[in-house]
Amino acid sequence: MQPLNYEAIDHDLSTGPAAIPVTVLTGFLGAGKTTLMNRILNGDHGLRVAVLVNDFGSLNIDAELIVGVESDVISLANGCICCTIRDDLIETTMETINRPERPEYILLEASGVADPSAIMVTFGADCFRDRIRLDSIICVVDAEQVLAVPELMELKIRQMAFADLNILNKVDLVDRAQTDQIRAWLDSRFHRYRLVEASHGDVPSEVLLSVGRFDPAQPDLNLHALEDGGCDRPQCDQDHHSHDQSKTFSSWGYESALPMSLETLLEVARRLPPDIYRAKGIIYSSDVPERRAVLQVVGKRVDISLQDAWGERQPRTQLVVIGGAGRIDTAALRAQFEMAHALIQA
Repeated sequence: MQPLNYEAIDHDLSTGPAAIPVTVLTGFLGAGKTTLMNRILNGDHGLRVAVLVNDFGSLNIDAELIVGVESDVISLANGCICCTIRDDLIETTMETINRPERPEYILLEASGVADPSAIMVTFGADCFRDRIRLDSIICVVDAEQVLAVPELMELKIRQMAFADLNILNKVDLVDRAQTDQIRAWLDSRFHRYRLVEASHGDVPSEVLLSVGRFDPAQPDLNLHALEDGGCDRPQCDQDHHSHDQSKTFSSWGYESALPMSLETLLEVARRLPPDIYRAKGIIYSSDVPERRAVLQVVGKRVDISLQDAWGERQPRTQLVVIGGAGRIDTAALRAQFEMAHALIQA
């Protein structure tokens, strides 16, 4: 078992501003990245979002779309993020995080022909150290066209391979047989991957964003969005997308007043089954019991960090797990999480 680096965890409590999380949307041309971006901006997350968009594929955001959302839309220079505008990306990101109204989250929509590996290298530059953190790379895949344009198949595969989470979009345009064919094609190329099926980019923000806004005082985490098929926002067109997300996603919550071993929890999180797309929570740990720990699982990415002191709040672990509909084995998950308690009790 690989031990936790507590010095790295404690670094999150530096005296400077917290690092701004960044989510990168990638995927081939026409896959539906803009639609997904629009859904994120209209999500009930309450964040001040800065949007970086490559002009190669414009992001169509108008006043009606962003009503009630505090967002800055910043266009980068023409060209591909992975090559000609790399310096512009660094400069623009620095300008963004230094704005008087500092963003709480950054979304980057990459060009449909961008190689995400270069984006990872860019955001790993020394100038970004402690200022931003790459939370997730999400690849949007067009269910109708993923096997088209075979001459660019290598690029599509690289986009999917570098992603923490792949969203198979536009499944409403294909039948089940074609969807199964795509899954078989992916199985033949990837040893382990996470795939969410969606229409019109209709994916809960809890699955997409590692926003770090979990609060024990609000244990519901807006999970009613996964259970309520209705939509009361005027921009929602019920003729164009399905709202019954319970047919695609299911959720499970776990609470305990017993402390957890962070090392064991880390191993449990790393072994979550592929049908688990998202997990996050506040952890009462035996390692640093006076401070709250935060678990974030986004696709294949697992992170545990230390936050502020519990203070007058009652120490308590509260976790939420989101996975495929009917694919969460609650008994098995409970047994796995309780292992972290059992080791402490022993």
